[in-house]
Amino acid sequence: MAIFQLPFSSRPGTPKFKDVVLDVMRNMKHEKDSEAHQIFRQSAGHAPKGVRLLPETVNPEEETVPGIQHPGSTGVIYCSERAIANGFSYTAQHEWANLGQGAPEVGPIPNAPERPKTIQMPEDSLEYAPTTGVKALREAVANLYNVTYRQNKASQYTYENVCIVPGGRAGLSRVAAVIGDVYTSYQIPDYTAYDQVLSAFKRLVPNKYKLDIQQTKKDIATQGLAVILASNPRNPTGQVIKGNDLKELVALGREGSTVILDEFYSWYIYPENDKDLGKSISSAEYVEDVNQDAVIIVDGLTKNWRLPGWRVCWVIGPKNLVTALSQSGSFLDGGANHPLQLAAIPLLDPTHARNERVALQKHFKMKRDHVLARLKDLHLDVDVPPHATFYIWLNLEKLPAPLNNGLTFFEELLKEQTIVIPGIFFDINPSHRRNLFNSPCHHFVRLSFGPPVEDLDKGIDAIARVLKKAKKEGMRAFGHSYKKSIDEPINLASKTVDQV
Repeated sequence: MAIFQLPFSSRPGTPKFKDVVLDVMRNMKHEKDSEAHQIFRQSAGHAPKGVRLLPETVNPEEETVPGIQHPGSTGVIYCSERAIANGFSYTAQHEWANLGQGAPEVGPIPNAPERPKTIQMPEDSLEYAPTTGVKALREAVANLYNVTYRQNKASQYTYENVCIVPGGRAGLSRVAAVIGDVYTSYQIPDYTAYDQVLSAFKRLVPNKYKLDIQQTKKDIATQGLAVILASNPRNPTGQVIKGNDLKELVALGREGSTVILDEFYSWYIYPENDKDLGKSISSAEYVEDVNQDAVIIVDGLTKNWRLPGWRVCWVIGPKNLVTALSQSGSFLDGGANHPLQLAAIPLLDPTHARNERVALQKHFKMKRDHVLARLKDLHLDVDVPPHATFYIWLNLEKLPAPLNNGLTFFEELLKEQTIVIPGIFFDINPSHRRNLFNSPCHHFVRLSFGPPVEDLDKGIDAIARVLKKAKKEGMRAFGHSYKKSIDEPINLASKTVDQV
């Protein structure tokens, strides 16, 4: 992208001090040199861990509670807070392009079943539901998996293999609460909430980018790896483990390890041929004995049914797992919403679910192809286009600094009323890196094509404006003048180059 190679010196000979500063910005290698990274580090819970400054300081403007350690925010939460500081409002979010949202559009899409609009609330639904969920819904979940993935198999899921939970994070938290002090394998990059979930474990084994089954087997043999945690399809890269690879992964659940698979994007599969529309991916297809194979599946209405506000999800696994999850749920979350569990039952009908899948795959494949084409027009080629999910893992490495790191790119797009998620949030690293520039995810952002097409175009237009500005004005315009809070007046020229 030679179009961005612009001069940084204002005149030949001895450079001005501002040119020296700009050269530092261009060649920055450490987060202390970056305003975007300093804003991130100053946010509660995001200071480097393992580094203790003496004496420890407390911000007197923040309410502090003795004994409480701030866990830090996930990527979407941090980015939403930064967007609010820049004028974003949930009551007027149509004015922004939110390509950071980890949720699909929830309105009608072509040829999909009608969206639920009313919910019956019988008197008994006003009582607490069991911590494992309403039996009829558990039966409906088990039936859907048996019909979709386990036809003609001797071992079938029953309601006793299903635990209903109030959201995916709640399900993962329940599972984490019942896993002992064992070695746990995780992927980089992966779902941002795993950072908090994995902090409960003391023994961690990273598995970067592509899950290597043979390496995982070696880790089981040499390090005593006991738990494998992964999203499949994978957030944020849009890749998917399927066929024989998935079969081998599931087989590890019969060889002394527990396999935990987050399958929230199992319907977001984009086949090349229309005849394959409606097919989905699940490890349930390769489980031999539902009560003996140590395979745990987490899924729900959030993504596939496009009902994130319902918070009705499930964990599927051996019966003895479900009894343990009932106990952890009693002290963690208390269970899912009772009326919405009842309302969810007809949505689990296999025919209804298939109709939803076909419509969803057609619509989201169209959106994926549209965004990839627009990015290509901007010379932002995607290294590995997504075959699943509704995310694009965009590598910024070919852009000039400082636009080539995710945090700065994110901050610049906030000025254009557009939200993306910096890649560092998917660097699942519970100990937190001391220098974010060393992260393998540092040069990436995650773009979501979950929103409606008009919002996607609004966001790509914003990216185009940033690149056009870089070509026209050079890098002097970037890397500074970021708004810290909603109370700070917007003044993008508050720190011009001449004032440096």
